[in-house]
Amino acid sequence: MRFWKMNGAGNDFIILNNLEERLSADDFPRLARTLCERHLSIGADGLMIIDAPTTDADFRMLFYNADGSLGEMCGNGARCVCRYGYETGLAGERQTIETTAGLVTGERVNKRQYKVRLNDPSVMDLERVVELDGRKWTCAYVELGVPGLPHAVIEYPGLRGADENALRELGRAFRWHQSFPKGANVNFYELTGPDTFYERTFERGVEDFTYACGTGTASVASVLTLRGRASGKRIRADMTGGTLYMDVERAGNQITGLYLTGPTNIVATGEVRDETLFA
Repeated sequence: MRFWKMNGAGNDFIILNNLEERLSADDFPRLARTLCERHLSIGADGLMIIDAPTTDADFRMLFYNADGSLGEMCGNGARCVCRYGYETGLAGERQTIETTAGLVTGERVNKRQYKVRLNDPSVMDLERVVELDGRKWTCAYVELGVPGLPHAVIEYPGLRGADENALRELGRAFRWHQSFPKGANVNFYELTGPDTFYERTFERGVEDFTYACGTGTASVASVLTLRGRASGKRIRADMTGGTLYMDVERAGNQITGLYLTGPTNIVATGEVRDETLFA
């Protein structure tokens, strides 16, 4: 199997083109679990499958988390897939991608920068109280697209200097909390300036912190915009893997457009020869 390894602000993915490979969909979860294992295979946060669209789109993108579970969508993954589509001739500088959560449009800004219009929120709860170990946390809950990709958005002062292990345990507790029936990607943030925040994301399906999360960044930016704490224009999100920018369009209390811009990086291309898969 031919593969590409890419990352978007440190959020890394393996891309397989099933238009060429003709793999069975039944194989995708096992492929994700095997190939995404960092010590035993290529290693990545997720597996992206390129396939034929079922709607009026340039191609279809299926996203599998590192644990083999099917994800609804992935923002940084979509940006990487946009570059893949452009570089391989599957699409032009502007393209439409079919995802499990709905259609996503993307465009090439320059050689490495790509911008995608993400799915609009289908659920937006700005005030959800979650109790953990006797403490009440007020957070926001956002789902992007249909079916919705779930995010818990939690302000955490002093996030940059937070103890990594304590924060991980807190993220795990939120991720599995009964307040989020679908589970949740947990997005901790702290405001660091006008239209600027720092973010850490404990991702569902990876079950640990990732270097970046595009849909999580969109969720935080949406919450800040609706709360009047950000302008919605060129909001900067700094994270472990780099910097992403969000533009948020709103009409009253409704989000009507989410645009994510950031870097892509082609790390490697090659052939999968993993003997665990082909034994």
